[in-house]
Amino acid sequence: MQKILVVAGGDFQVPLIKRAKALGYTVVNSNLYEDSIGFKYSDFSEVSDVRDKEKNLEFAKKHQVDAIVTDQSDIAVPTVAYVSKVLGLPSIGEDMAKLYTDKYMMREFCKAHDIPHPEFKCCTSAEDILSFMNEINAKIIIKPLDSQASRGVHIIDKDTPDIESLYEDAASFTSDKKSVIAERFVSGTEFTVDGIVSPKGHVSLCISEKRHFSYNKSIASELFFSHKNDRFDYDLLRKTNDHLVDSTGLPYGLTHAEYKFENGKFYLIEIAARGGGTKISSDIVPIMTNVDNYAYLFCCAAGKPYEGRMEPDPALADRCCVLKFLNYDSKGKPVLSIKGEEEIRSMKNVMDFSLSFKVGDTVSLPVDDKSRVGYYIAYEESEQALRDLMKKIEETLVIEY
Repeated sequence: MQKILVVAGGDFQVPLIKRAKALGYTVVNSNLYEDSIGFKYSDFSEVSDVRDKEKNLEFAKKHQVDAIVTDQSDIAVPTVAYVSKVLGLPSIGEDMAKLYTDKYMMREFCKAHDIPHPEFKCCTSAEDILSFMNEINAKIIIKPLDSQASRGVHIIDKDTPDIESLYEDAASFTSDKKSVIAERFVSGTEFTVDGIVSPKGHVSLCISEKRHFSYNKSIASELFFSHKNDRFDYDLLRKTNDHLVDSTGLPYGLTHAEYKFENGKFYLIEIAARGGGTKISSDIVPIMTNVDNYAYLFCCAAGKPYEGRMEPDPALADRCCVLKFLNYDSKGKPVLSIKGEEEIRSMKNVMDFSLSFKVGDTVSLPVDDKSRVGYYIAYEESEQALRDLMKKIEETLVIEY
């Protein structure tokens, strides 16, 4: 029985661990906290920061693992690449891991390969940010170079006060604590694309149209997945995304990208060498495509051939799925009651429903992706049917303060 080291063990790595176990692998899980939920489902557990490469190498040697994987976590990707290289196991390679986790490097790659991208600059001070904004004379967005979950992301224009503190916040989430990337803020609709690297090239499997909370355009409120869209050319988006990944030479694995549509082009916002978070890769991609992307990932990491489906199932061409994030603000008051949870969980085609608060807690508006207070995932065989189900879900859930 082969052993797999899964680096990272939060809520969104649990499906990865469970799938590995179901396929017959012995699972070693490493994560920072002793009470990590991933430890409940793995065969062996080890406590370490997922970014600690040497500690994870120590674990891999101790357990004599045959493969190393992660998913839905950007910060674990370089660790997986490093440990795999040292042990001579299949890997995307450290250079590729760096390219797919360093936003500035990916922007430079897009610039060199004529892939649509916004104007950008690597900044190490608030003065650099102001200089760039004045240079392009447009609203900008600043981000940490190598973080995740929209932490430290800020939209800035000429009326924004205290840019120094926004810079310091963004820089605090970058590994060197000083570098941020400033980009022209691309207007227009945002999309996500999840894909897989097949022997014939990259395949864009699953596309969502993205909406954001009105009070913070950096935090997603809804991802609506479909295979076609009357308002946007999804074939062009697939072609753009496949070309980008193929150009990088990514040898295998899952991908998750974000684009914005502006002036007839899909502009790359970000791309990662892992599947989409909040169970996009574990739950949504399989239900939308019939592609077992985790079985594929394990085969690649273990150096075994994969013979399953690697393109969307044509029988699912009309299916739609939604990842909907919930938004509550108790304004300092404790939650008095939560009604409708079990009824929602029992609804047909509701795949997942989760709240991160309970009776007695206070809830507030999220400041980044990680602080969102709940979500649900549901699907139907048409857009209208799914919109009807979403309305039913949101009418059923009642929060009292």
